[in-house]
Amino acid sequence: MIRRALAATALAATALVALPAGPAQARACPLGYACKSTYYSDNSYTQVVGVFGGACDGSAYSWGVKTVHQDYVETPCE
Repeated sequence: MIRRALAATALAATALVALPAGPAQARACPLGYACKSTYYSDNSYTQVVGVFGGACDGSAYSWGVKTVHQDYVETPCE
């Protein structure tokens, strides 16, 4: 019985470690702000691979892909 519990625990821990982390998710843009998330290919933050954002008029725009290497900017609307 104890062996089964230990085996199940070890299997669960291995599964959690083996699962890849997903791309970072941008937080919701607050009212009265334009927001832009820029995604980069790696931790050097030199090659942009995607942009996702929302404008002051409520429209959204996006292109490319999301990665874990993200820069997020909020700009107040005038």
